[in-house]
Amino acid sequence: MSSETTATTGLAGRYATALYDLAESANKLDKVAEDLKGLRALIHDSADLGRVITSPVLSRGDQVKVLTALCAKAEMDELTGRFVGTVAQNRRLPVLDGIIKAFLNELSRRRGESSAHVISAKKLSDAQLQAVIDVLKASVGTKISVETDVDESLLGGMIVNVGSRMIDSSLKTQLQQLHLSMKGIG
Repeated sequence: MSSETTATTGLAGRYATALYDLAESANKLDKVAEDLKGLRALIHDSADLGRVITSPVLSRGDQVKVLTALCAKAEMDELTGRFVGTVAQNRRLPVLDGIIKAFLNELSRRRGESSAHVISAKKLSDAQLQAVIDVLKASVGTKISVETDVDESLLGGMIVNVGSRMIDSSLKTQLQQLHLSMKGIG
């Protein structure tokens, strides 16, 4: 179990730290991280699941049943399933996304990796993703853990967040800047 001071704070941070310590003691850090990434993708891809998580109308028991069944169907590790069930039982599902993010950030931090969040207009191919990782690795100077999302409203390009730095090369932002500069001319 870890007694290190962590950068995770707040409710999501406390849950993430508890899960990290459990996964570390069970030697399941990689499996739990993989499960949590899959769970987050399921939540983001399913509006119905999002409603189950945020609904104050559903009973605690119903939420626990749905999420426990989902974890079992997705063949997640027992530790992940029990943890998600506990989060549901404690009525903390609205912060589940924050818990997942805090867990993955803590895992990266303890492994000496920098974490980056890349939002692109279209899903990046494996070659494109590797090129982004290589550039970030050279820029930051450490191993990089990259999380990707797609936002079609960007039209083209991408937004990269590494720590507190943000690089926005999206076509949407470039068009907004052009629009603003054109207003200034007239």
